[in-house]
Order: sequence, then structure tokens, then C-alpha cells
Amino acid sequence: MPRHISRRRTVLGVVALAGTLVAGCGGPGSDSPQPTDTAAALSSPPTCGTQPVTMSAYFETGFPIAKALTDEFTKQHPNVTWDIREDQFAVITQNAPRVLADNPPDLMRLPQVSELVRNNLLKNLDGYAKAFGWDKWPASQLEQLRLGPGGRPRGAGALHAMGLNFSVTGVFYNKTLAERVGMTAPPATLAEFDALLDKAKQANITPIVQFNGGATGGFAFPLQNLMAAYGQPGPINDWIFQKPGATIDTPSNRSGAEHLERWIKAGYFDRDANAMEYAKMMGKFQAGEGLFMFNGDWESGNLDKAMAGKAGFFPLPSANGGKVATMSAPLTYGIATNAKHADCAAFYLNWVATNANARRIAVEVGGSHPMGPADAPMPEVKQGTVTAETLAAGARILRDNAAMDFIANATGAIYAKSWTPQLQKLFAGQQTPQGLLQSVQSDYVSQIGS
Repeated sequence: MPRHISRRRTVLGVVALAGTLVAGCGGPGSDSPQPTDTAAALSSPPTCGTQPVTMSAYFETGFPIAKALTDEFTKQHPNVTWDIREDQFAVITQNAPRVLADNPPDLMRLPQVSELVRNNLLKNLDGYAKAFGWDKWPASQLEQLRLGPGGRPRGAGALHAMGLNFSVTGVFYNKTLAERVGMTAPPATLAEFDALLDKAKQANITPIVQFNGGATGGFAFPLQNLMAAYGQPGPINDWIFQKPGATIDTPSNRSGAEHLERWIKAGYFDRDANAMEYAKMMGKFQAGEGLFMFNGDWESGNLDKAMAGKAGFFPLPSANGGKVATMSAPLTYGIATNAKHADCAAFYLNWVATNANARRIAVEVGGSHPMGPADAPMPEVKQGTVTAETLAAGARILRDNAAMDFIANATGAIYAKSWTPQLQKLFAGQQTPQGLLQSVQSDYVSQIGS
């Protein structure tokens, strides 16, 4: 889920490649400049060895979990150092094809992966999965990172990426402001949530602080939550995974878009939401300038520090009081096809999921559920924290099989070139809910070529 979801997960568009890059094949097991064909079984799990290794990495700026993990990894494996480049997710999305082709990093935060796999820019990780035992983890953890031949469909096929953790999105709230509007517990239905929004407005409190500026706006978060409130996650996942005949323009999704429009017309968002960037949204929420914020658990550790004891979290409830579905996805990282130190990168990804200190960092810094085996021990979490609430929500979503990938991940360009501009038009009163979904569907069909 970005962050982008993708944690906020963002796009300027995929740079066209002049030609198809062919993955090289070489002998597995040694961390050498020769690319490894990891689709084949490895004789033993690779390591980072004992000789000095400098890992090249391309990370997303503003999210400390990646740096915290690499620092801890170097403490435990002092022969490994890191050469880290950081950019905003929108820039990474724009740069991904060129960087993976021209200057392939060992480890990279990934945007939507279908086009990258189609152009042979990401290493097939099936050999590593078998060697490390990733194929014995709960299948739902890795499903979104599996792709068929040519990058379609998603959800089945070879593994081409891995997660640093498994995130969940929903609604953060300011507990002090919640008391002012009489909120004593998270709402149980969408109607109850609507009533809280109205009470906040009547009390001159901004009901929802939400960014929608830049190339990858944040209104996709409340929209998808509302889609899930009216419908089932299956058809949405089918569309994101590019299943044949899938459409985003369904009656339940239209109900979700219409509900978002009602929030807009009621004045539940900041007037300048279309000009608001992610960092400004976070600053306003932490400063107590909004009751609710749609975002992901990657902010849990940050909010536990910045708003200790004053912030809470809940998944948006359904319209009918049934099971709650929400966005839940790995924080996606991959290894370039021609990465110099692919074996060490794979060893690192396995360490992230299985090492006790790494799993603690995933929870305390990332605020998310670690990847890994179903029986892997969970770090202790202080009750009453935002992190405890997001972890509990994530566990419930997985238990109910109610997880969705992020709608921005359907194609490489769908976020920046379709969802964001159409949602900005909806906010400005220049687009209708039906027109929004029809336009996005048309762009989707054009982008996937069918």
C-alpha cells in the first residue's frame, strides 16, 4: 500500500524504455558482479560473506524504517556498508525504469511493479524464496508481489519483490478533538462516522485533514476506504491485479465515490486540499488541526512520539456494519536484475523478516506487522499506543481475509495520470463520481493494452 501505500504511495508516470532488457544468467551462491538466475533452485541460502561489501540502495525519503534497518544490519554484519540515495516516492516512480536499467541498485523501494517485470528490470526471486523458506510463509503476505509472464496478472506466478513489513491503512484520529465532539469509541458504522464529521464541522474543527496535492494526491486513500465500505475487496483486487474483464466502475465503487463527493460538498476537508502536500498534512494533524486523517501504519511510530497518548487508529467501518476491508500491502522492495550484490540483498531481506532486532524495528519504527513465518514471535508493544491499535487492526484484516492492494498500484501510470488528476477535479467540482470512475477505467484499459 504505496505509502504510499505506499505508504503514500505516488507517481509521475513511467518512463518509456527504448528496448526490452534481458536478464542475465549466472551461477548462484556468490555475491559477484554477475547477475544470478534466481528462478532456479539454490544449493544453499546465500549470505553477504565476510569480505567488504558496499550495498547500493534507493530508498524513499521521509520514512525512517529503511535507514534504521540498514544501520542495524551493519552493526550485526560490519563488513556490509550502504550507499543510500533517497527521493520522494513520486520521483522514485518516475525514475524507476531508468535507474533499474542504467544504474541498477542492489535494493530499491518499488512503485507499481508490472511494467518493471515486463521489461525484465526486476530479479526473479523464486530461487531465494525456496532457499530461505519464504514459500512456506502465509501465501497472502507475498501474493501481491507475484506476477505472471510479462508482468500480468498479479497475484500469481514468480516472486519479484519483497516487503520490509506488511502495512494497513485506515483512519487516525486526535483523541483530544474526539472528546470535544463526543467520540468515546471508534465508530461502528459509516453513518456514525458521518455524524462525527458533522459534529466536528459544527465545532469549527476540520473534520478530515487530507493532502491531495502533487502528482500523487492522497484522496485515493479515503476513496478506496469508502469503496470497501460499500463493496467487497475481491473485485477491487481483481482490477488492481489486472485480471481479464475487471473494472473499477462498479455500483459499489460508484457509491463510494458519491459518498466522497458528499464529504467534499459538506466542507469536511481543508479548502486548500488540492494544494496540500503529504508533509503539510502530517504537520497539521500533529499540531491538532484536524480530527481525522486517512493514512497508513507507517506513521504509527512517528505519532507515538509526536502525539504520545493523543492519537488513535481504526479501519473505516462498513456501510452496513459487516466485515471491514481495507488496504493492506507489503512495503515493497526489489532487487535489480543486474544488481551487483543480489545475493547479499536477498540475505538482507530474509534478515529483515526473521531477525529479532529487525522485527522489533519493523514494529517500533515502522508501526507495521513484520513479514515472515506465521509462528515468528512478535515484539512486545505497549498497550494504548497507536502502534498497538494498527497492529490489532492489521491482524483482524488478515484474519477476515479482507485485505486489498492499493488502487494506485494497478498500473505504473494510473496514480499520477488518472487517479490524482481525476480526484483533484472531483474536489474542485469539475468531475462527477461516475465520470471519475469511467475516466480511470478508460485510462486503465489503455495502459494495460486490453
